[in-house]
Amino acid sequence: MKETSIRKGIYIIPNLVTSGSLFGGFYAIVAALDGNFSASAVAILVSMLLDGVDGRVARMTNTNSSFGIEYDSLADLVSFGVAPGVLILTWALRPYGRFGWLAAFLFVACGALRLARFNVQVNTVESKVFNGLPIPAAASLIATTVLFLTYLRQGGMTKHITILLVTYFLAFLMISNIKYHSFKELNLAKRKPFSILVIIILLFIIVALEPRIMLFVISLGYVISGPVQACFTIKKKKKGIEKRDVAV
Repeated sequence: MKETSIRKGIYIIPNLVTSGSLFGGFYAIVAALDGNFSASAVAILVSMLLDGVDGRVARMTNTNSSFGIEYDSLADLVSFGVAPGVLILTWALRPYGRFGWLAAFLFVACGALRLARFNVQVNTVESKVFNGLPIPAAASLIATTVLFLTYLRQGGMTKHITILLVTYFLAFLMISNIKYHSFKELNLAKRKPFSILVIIILLFIIVALEPRIMLFVISLGYVISGPVQACFTIKKKKKGIEKRDVAV
């Protein structure tokens, strides 16, 4: 069935956008190997923008296909798995020897597992949440961390034990069952309250003032939102159990 559909042709526009995202990831790898860490980080963020566009373009033009879904997943692994893995290794983890490159590999492996799990659970998990940290969000935190520390005049290669620990932590979050908000219900093509437009404009202004700081804050906020929400959920469950025990 798939071979027959490919022989009939593929949709150019959404797959061209996906190719742009893949190109950004490949360029990020090349830039990281050349020691141009800021350019590598920016390329990963550009890939994120294109990755967010290709699916919407496919839906708007009614050009969804199994080929496009598979191609997008492979492009995501390169752009948000291999590229940030190479970036974090060349930028901060090489001084740690085996622990460093194993952390980078674990990030890539867990990203691949996260994508595979998403592909098989896409029709069974609630669409409003992600099961585990999305791989683009993990890549975003690595990229914005590089830009943030460069802004603080700590450019070039660096060595922080925190970076090593964060890399392991991001790998764990991607394969965890911690829930993350997907924002899929925020369909801007439909009518929304006027306040939504004001909030979006204010957000653009805030990011434009200090993009390297605010993008880092937003990425970090999203990454920690899952564990924080999980802690609140656990506390609520404990309180509910305690109330039941008291009632009994």
